[in-house]
Amino acid sequence: MSAEFITGLFSQAIKVALMLSAPMLLTGLIVGLLVSIFQTATSINEMTMTFVPKMIAVGVAILFFFPWMLQLMTDFTHNLIVNIPMYIK
Repeated sequence: MSAEFITGLFSQAIKVALMLSAPMLLTGLIVGLLVSIFQTATSINEMTMTFVPKMIAVGVAILFFFPWMLQLMTDFTHNLIVNIPMYIK
């Protein structure tokens, strides 16, 4: 195993991790922004008003994106396991 190979493998792993977390992070960001705009417009300062909608939105995003996320994780793991003989050389 060369340094380039290990760097490429870690780069691919980080890319997969970012792709797996992006839907939930972006959903939470968008919902948080919308709730903050609503709170600013109405002068309501309730902490649960920001937390609960974000939790619900992230839960819905997980349910919606789960098949894609599972396929992404399965493909990455399958490629990792199938290529073990090539990694050992």
